[in-house]
Amino acid sequence: MTTATAAATPCAAHLVGRSTTRLQYSTPAPHLYRNAAFWTKKSTKNKLSSRNTSSTIAALPFELSPPPIDHDFLDSVAAEGAKVSEEGIIETFDNDDEALDAFDNDVVVMDLSHFGRIRVSGDDRIQFLHNQTTANFECLSEGQGCDTVFVTPTARTIDIAHAWIMKKSVILMVSPETCGNITEMLNKYIFFADKVEIQDISKQTCLFALAGPKCSQVMANLNLGDLVGQPYGTNRHYSVNGMPLTVGVGNIISEDGFSLLMSPAAAGAVWKTLLSEGAVPLGFNAWEKLRITQGRPAPGKELTNEFNVLEAGLWNSISLNKGCYKGQETISRLITYDGVKQRLWGIHLSAPAEPGSPITVDGGKVGKLTSYTTGRKECDHFALGYIKKKAASEGDTVIVGENIIGTVVTVPFLSRQSPPVKNSGP
Repeated sequence: MTTATAAATPCAAHLVGRSTTRLQYSTPAPHLYRNAAFWTKKSTKNKLSSRNTSSTIAALPFELSPPPIDHDFLDSVAAEGAKVSEEGIIETFDNDDEALDAFDNDVVVMDLSHFGRIRVSGDDRIQFLHNQTTANFECLSEGQGCDTVFVTPTARTIDIAHAWIMKKSVILMVSPETCGNITEMLNKYIFFADKVEIQDISKQTCLFALAGPKCSQVMANLNLGDLVGQPYGTNRHYSVNGMPLTVGVGNIISEDGFSLLMSPAAAGAVWKTLLSEGAVPLGFNAWEKLRITQGRPAPGKELTNEFNVLEAGLWNSISLNKGCYKGQETISRLITYDGVKQRLWGIHLSAPAEPGSPITVDGGKVGKLTSYTTGRKECDHFALGYIKKKAASEGDTVIVGENIIGTVVTVPFLSRQSPPVKNSGP
């Protein structure tokens, strides 16, 4: 397979890495120069180079699939004080409350490289994914993207995937727990005549997420402002020190944020540049708090064989008129006959609670707790759980476990989902 670095014409641009009050780097970063590919102000701010700074940047001809490169990004952040697990997950920068505040009021950057990246290529890739997942891939073109859901034949949810349509491939970003199984499942459904290739490129790439109300300003400072205001899933190619970088609108935790996919060799420079622009680093412990308080379902918790895709509320990822696909018959019946009997809610709790605890109303079981987290400074308690539709709704009180009082609330991720409007008739 042709690598991205071989197919792309190297760019002369470099990054300037400034020290920050959050993480200090003793190694001087390379300088940024102006050339025909981009424009930079006469300042010390970092810029990422682009082939074209107009609002109609076309995708470059390379495909982001660089060869494996020894990558010391985790070693670098660990040396600066980050706590990195044996699995290569940055757990915390010892700034969880500061980072959560920055998500609400400023800008954060998260390393999500432990999440899965799957490259689907071949002439039949669009039709293949169209038939294997819930989104309408046939209406998308190069440079666009969407969320889609992998489901079982009975519409039980496996995982949500964030998809980017590229010139010769589709990149799927999935949860770390499901990447191997989804890769195996997709390979299983490739028939002899199908021109489709599946490749797990998780170890060949790094993935960062930028989020918070000021992330658009950071993008503008880095000469990436052409993406600000573009539709969710829009993605474009750039170059960092001659290495490919793909940036997309939206990410796993925030529709208003951005995702950055790059070679491991570029990760350190990109990370330092984002920090120098004021982004606060956010570790996975704080990310998990965000996931729960934002209401994003996760495999093994909200996404299991116990719950279907409509109960999980993933309406924005489902096409209701694209024809047959795996799970489509079940989804159609659930909608036609109003068969969705429970739904996912956020729950403010009076005390800590264990996932799996029963949810009751008037002594009768009406649901199940699926995720739990503490709030800022460990003083609040918040959870996600499935509750029967007729048993409780927003603002109602439920009991979790033996005697923990819960208040049912909406959560941002689920409140953005748009169920179909019922036809009231003539």
